[in-house]
Amino acid sequence: MDFLTSFRICSSGFAAQRAKMDVIASNLANVSTTSTPEGGPYKRKVAIFSSENVKQKFRFGDRLRDAIREVALKEVVEDGETVRKVYDPSHPDADQQGNVAMPNVNVMMEMTDMITASRAYEACVTAFDATKNMALKTLDIGK
Repeated sequence: MDFLTSFRICSSGFAAQRAKMDVIASNLANVSTTSTPEGGPYKRKVAIFSSENVKQKFRFGDRLRDAIREVALKEVVEDGETVRKVYDPSHPDADQQGNVAMPNVNVMMEMTDMITASRAYEACVTAFDATKNMALKTLDIGK
């Protein structure tokens, strides 16, 4: 595996974790949104990842090609949890009984997901730096 393949794998991790952080930020920003253009409260979104083969030709055969994969954002889907009902008769979106349908966003879970995504991003940075340092040391051998 060459250095460019390692950089490509690290960059796919960067992009995937950035997309996950964007979804988490959207969830946190809409934690109190009770009315959306689609109707009803905001529904929590979840980033779904998949692994893909690295688009690279390997000289070591099919085993190495199948072993090296990169991450990709497959899709962003709405969470299937039901909305919460909160009693607040003074709210403009309250129903006849005074209940308001609130988003199914749990701030603690979102913050935990954000920390996890941040740590995964840091791991990608560490792998990228290690690969960069190996490439620089390889160039020093030729001096």
